[in-house]
Amino acid sequence: MLFKRFSLFVYALLILVPLIIVLLTSVKTLQETFANPLGFPEGGIKFDNYVAIFQEQTMAGYFMNSTVVTLFSVSFTLLFAAMIAFGITRLSNWLGNILFALFTLGMMVPAQVIMVPLYSLVLNIGLTNSLVGLILVNISSTLPIAVFILTGFMKTLPKELFEASTIDGAGNWKMFTKVAIPLSLPSLSATAIFLFVMHWNDLLYPLLFITDNAYKTLPLALLEFRGQYATNYPMLFTGVVIASAPMVVAYVFLQRYFVAGMTAGAVKG
Repeated sequence: MLFKRFSLFVYALLILVPLIIVLLTSVKTLQETFANPLGFPEGGIKFDNYVAIFQEQTMAGYFMNSTVVTLFSVSFTLLFAAMIAFGITRLSNWLGNILFALFTLGMMVPAQVIMVPLYSLVLNIGLTNSLVGLILVNISSTLPIAVFILTGFMKTLPKELFEASTIDGAGNWKMFTKVAIPLSLPSLSATAIFLFVMHWNDLLYPLLFITDNAYKTLPLALLEFRGQYATNYPMLFTGVVIASAPMVVAYVFLQRYFVAGMTAGAVKG
């Protein structure tokens, strides 16, 4: 018991110490950061960096770009994944298993392996430096894992409910919207949080497809604070705090749905 508590204490320190350093650095000047990296600000806590990052930088535009890309990517991925997962569970065993295996294979291909052909494809259809192109790439890259999660949950739904709906004259679309979706809300919420974190923090695809400042997302914009010979750590960490805030807020308000989604279907009645 003592060892477990000590392990949890060490783990908490590993999480809290970097977090405290980031928060403290975000309210310091550059001179204070280099003079006393781990200490409190000498002149007291000031939020000048947070004001400056929106006034002097186009951070509001980057924040909006990330919001648009993330919301559309998560929404369409969830919609398509839910429809595919429902279709897989309604098909015969062998055909459904083949389709499920195909989507599962999509999870096994690292994004770095397909960077060159994917960039060539997006370039040929004229969607580089475009939020639409970035959204489409995000949907295609995370659809397999969303299908994997939702299919696993929908397979646990009682078949008797769908049989009863069929007897009542409900078609596939009505069963999907009136039966499968309401029962899958915990799993959909958990998947939504998972996708939100992936798309909000994504740097690879914006770095690959976006070069115009007008379409940069937050993770890509944070690279602007890194110079060839020096890095503005206070502004960089301020940007990190701003970029992390939506994820923290989303998790705090949707925590019960996330836990319910992770445990849903674990025990089949």
